[in-house]
Amino acid sequence: MIIATAGHVDHGKTSLLRALTGIDADRLPEEKKRGMTIDLGYAYLSLTDGRTLGFIDVPGHERFLSNMLAGVGGVRHALLVVAADDGIMPQTREHLAILQLLGMHSITVAISKADLVDGEHLAQLEADLQAELARYALPASACFAVSSFSGQGVPALREHLQQLASQPAKLQRFRLSIDRAFTLSGAGLVVTGTALGGEVKLGDMLWLTGKNCVMRVRGLHVQNQAAESGQAGQRIALNLVGEAGKADIRRGDWLLQQAPPALGTRISIQLQLSPTLAGKVHHWQAVHIHHAASHSTGHLVLLSKSELSAGESTVAELSLDQPLYLAEGDRLILRDASARQTLGAASVLELQPPTRAKRQPERLHYLQALATLSDAAASLRWRAQRQAVHLPAFAWAQQLLAEPLAVLTAECELIVAGEFAYLPAQWQRLKQQVLERLSLLHQQQPDQLGASRGRLQRLALPTESEAAVARLLDELLAAGLLVNSRGWLHLPEHVLAFAPDEQALWQRLQVFFQDSMQPQWVRELAGGLAASEDEVRAVLRKAVRLGHVQAVVPDRYYSHHAVQAMAAMVRELCQQQGYAEVAAFRNQMACGRKLAVQILEYFDRSGFTRRLGDKHFIRDGQLFS
Repeated sequence: MIIATAGHVDHGKTSLLRALTGIDADRLPEEKKRGMTIDLGYAYLSLTDGRTLGFIDVPGHERFLSNMLAGVGGVRHALLVVAADDGIMPQTREHLAILQLLGMHSITVAISKADLVDGEHLAQLEADLQAELARYALPASACFAVSSFSGQGVPALREHLQQLASQPAKLQRFRLSIDRAFTLSGAGLVVTGTALGGEVKLGDMLWLTGKNCVMRVRGLHVQNQAAESGQAGQRIALNLVGEAGKADIRRGDWLLQQAPPALGTRISIQLQLSPTLAGKVHHWQAVHIHHAASHSTGHLVLLSKSELSAGESTVAELSLDQPLYLAEGDRLILRDASARQTLGAASVLELQPPTRAKRQPERLHYLQALATLSDAAASLRWRAQRQAVHLPAFAWAQQLLAEPLAVLTAECELIVAGEFAYLPAQWQRLKQQVLERLSLLHQQQPDQLGASRGRLQRLALPTESEAAVARLLDELLAAGLLVNSRGWLHLPEHVLAFAPDEQALWQRLQVFFQDSMQPQWVRELAGGLAASEDEVRAVLRKAVRLGHVQAVVPDRYYSHHAVQAMAAMVRELCQQQGYAEVAAFRNQMACGRKLAVQILEYFDRSGFTRRLGDKHFIRDGQLFS
């Protein structure tokens, strides 16, 4: 576990860490010279159970606040240091505001330099600090009076911090925000950062953003000790091998377990303004955005108001000048355009908000409800109530591994079809939608047997995935709610039949197709029966849908029996030589080459065969009917 130390400049954070751990967290010569921390410093405390507690000593001076924000990204426990002789200072309050906005799980208060004041002064300062914490709605805190010089209170503080350490979950994908990169002689490239999720092991292949390449983990240090693996909540140094070098890496780049999807430039957020904010926040206000170790810019998009005051909370959007590698639930710190005032914090609600109707009451209610959900299961159920959930996108947004995602969908009792998950009630509504649309089609086109799968999807479920529609239709067919007649889907009660005048003409036409292997032309049939070509053509087209005849080419028809006999010839040729070709089939049919070509091309179009060059092969599992 990592604990962030915060507090006003020169209140003794670094000295206290030295007393706790024996490590001097001021590592830069300039820090030694100036007597203040200007970059992130690290110290480690070995625990009795073999684990290591890490400390990030973050800068206390306002000029270096961006470094502090890099240090506390992903950290959920803080140690606030306040000097007994100075008391609460402006930067103390600024850090308290930031710790509140970051959603710290716990805060421990250390009153440093306790040996410089009397007991009454200490008691008053402790009371003032508890009141200040309550003002920022921060969790109740343990308070220790300590002295780095005499050692007063240090053992008790160390024991308390050890009890905070806990093992983080490993169910998420590994991701680490890089805050340092350097090279070591004999080792090569090394990057460091705090892991926000998952687990990494020696030999793992990780995706490096910025350079956009895969890097292999050759060496690994966790909490300043060599290790075989590291996990969320730990300070990790990784020795990497790959295409990237130190010059390719910037603070704020990420190491990810998987390559990210395409990133968007708008996100939905829950915005919480700082209670100490001076002035108001306006729609489309330019902001600095701090996420983990990254720093970028963008604009605040207010959805329900044109301006907000200190302490207010609302759902909103951020328009990003550069895409960020975010996950839902990530915390962002927003500062004004001059980067001198902290405006507030944002919790990420959605990575891909819709582009339209974003200010409608229904949409705002959806976001407000989403902001109250505390876990992935509740989020998944809520999203599925509105529409199908795209599981790969949801898994990325929640940083879930494949197995936990499968368990989650099962727990939520969702129906998974391809890459999408549905609530059972929504699945049933889609089925009803198919049946209603098909019923309407039967009413509008009573002379049509039904619709193909592709057409029915376009008519009834145009926005659903092909895999989902295929499963849904199969379930309707299995339940007997749909019928498949020669590839046409229709309701069981819908029966296609000739009208009386059509039946009379068909009885005259079918004589030409009985026991005949010869094709019949519409023109010749119309002439022989003294009927119009349009009437003959219309009846034959309906006869095709009823399965009586087949059109090999427009206006040239065979009886269904003849087509089956020709399909048997093709199957026999394929059994003999592996394929059918025009010359052999022409000989079998005892017909001209042009007609043989037309018949074989018809079988290709129908899906019975497939053509490669001059050869026609029967598709796997195909039986012509």
